[in-house]
Amino acid sequence: MSMADRPAGQPERPRSRRLTRSRTDRMIAGVCGGFAAYSGIDANIVRLLMVLLAVFGGGGVVLYLVAWAIVPVEDAGAAIGNGRQ
Repeated sequence: MSMADRPAGQPERPRSRRLTRSRTDRMIAGVCGGFAAYSGIDANIVRLLMVLLAVFGGGGVVLYLVAWAIVPVEDAGAAIGNGRQ
């Protein structure tokens, strides 16, 4: 976005982020790794929270399966750009 596209005094908007399943930081389908990258927290903490949700009430399993079905996989260029091997 250039200066001509936005009103004066308004900062440039940062590039929008998308929630995607990780190709590189994955144990099963990359749902927890993708959410961790999106939110900026450690993937192991997200995995631990999912396990706790699964143990206490089963909500973690349902949430994971729904996310697996509807959250797209990150494109290969973004996976390489993450710096993770």
